[in-house]
Amino acid sequence: MARTTVKLPQDLLVELMSLVQTQSKTEAVIIAVKNKIRRQKLDSIKALAGKLEFTAEADTLRHGDHSD
Repeated sequence: MARTTVKLPQDLLVELMSLVQTQSKTEAVIIAVKNKIRRQKLDSIKALAGKLEFTAEADTLRHGDHSD
């Protein structure tokens, strides 16, 4: 794990710790960063909605040969 020094406003850090329900500043920041990354990935996936063509039949997916 990398060690990094970050200056954060105290009120922001206290609010974050309250929201994520942790007593550790480090844990609160880790949770916030993980959540931001997860949301960005979800937004990227959502942006693909309607842009991909899916041609497989549901029956084939359920019972077809998956050895390809």
